Amino acid sequence: MSAEPPPQSDKPWDALLLDELYWCDRQPWLQEHGYMLRPRYRPGWKPTPSGFRFREDSLWAMVPFVMDATRISDGSIVLMKKLDVEIHPFELEIGQFLSSDQITSDPRSHCVRILEVLPDPMEQSISLIVMPYLRAFDNPEFLTFGEAVACFKQLIEGLRVMHENNVAHRDISKRNVMMDAAAMYPDMWHPRSPADKYDYSGKAKYYTRTERPPKYYYIDFGLSRKYDPDNTSPEELPILGGDKSVPEFQGRGYDKPANPFHTDIYYLGNLMRTKFVAYYRGFEFMHPLVADMLQSDPAKRPSIAEVEMRFDEAFRGLTKRKLRSRLVRKDEIMLERAIYGTAHVFRTVKYLVKRLPPVPTPPL
Repeated sequence: MSAEPPPQSDKPWDALLLDELYWCDRQPWLQEHGYMLRPRYRPGWKPTPSGFRFREDSLWAMVPFVMDATRISDGSIVLMKKLDVEIHPFELEIGQFLSSDQITSDPRSHCVRILEVLPDPMEQSISLIVMPYLRAFDNPEFLTFGEAVACFKQLIEGLRVMHENNVAHRDISKRNVMMDAAAMYPDMWHPRSPADKYDYSGKAKYYTRTERPPKYYYIDFGLSRKYDPDNTSPEELPILGGDKSVPEFQGRGYDKPANPFHTDIYYLGNLMRTKFVAYYRGFEFMHPLVADMLQSDPAKRPSIAEVEMRFDEAFRGLTKRKLRSRLVRKDEIMLERAIYGTAHVFRTVKYLVKRLPPVPTPPL
């Protein structure tokens, strides 16, 4: 579709990689539909002169099936995912269901929305799904217990909405939980260099989660399934996702069907364990719940409704002082604790002056 073939090279900063050619070839078609890719992916692009390797257009795509773009109508940044329905036949259907008014009208919903679907003009099995531009949920790091609790609450209630609507995610992991950080990062961020502004003109200024609360989202429904409401105990053969530690998938269990709703509970519990409970000091209030979510016998794990009830009970037992307390990594040395602790005192004073709540809640 492009008039002039883009340069190719074994040096990514000098020329397009093979996987990037797809996006360059589709740019004219995407522009007709109201989207503009970054300069690197526009027909006629020439690499910057040697010696300027770290210019914006020298940053190549790390994930070949995902690309950011600017929506021409309002200048907002979106994310596009190249979806092959022959490989993932249920992803689009489930994604659209979770983007429907039935789900999104529920304020507890935390599934990424599909904004538009663009059928590829040249490959019938390919569609581009357009979604909000999101950021890794744990970058930057969480600073307070209140910020962590806000994340827990959103992920728990989001999974409950999915389960109440008979959808099992089946691949909850660090890479499939993200956040809408547009308020935190007013200049946005570059997909290949998240510490920099989207236009790569300098470091991206950002606010803390307490100052500008983000909303957390589940993404990637390629392994998800929707079940008949009458099927209260569905079973599926295991499909390994990002978290490969699921007890029922180990050894001979790999050939044995398992209830995907029970597995979702393990996935969420293990995410909370690895990213928070086992990483920071002071999460003893979560130990009993997380331990039950990780039980090796899937039938003994609590339902997501029970998880939410027990989490709310644990949360109500936390004081404001605890919620405003700094998260201290278990591997921190004394010098780090002194430096970070001092900065935290000044931050907390600022929060109190501004009357910011200890548990940040994003606007609806």
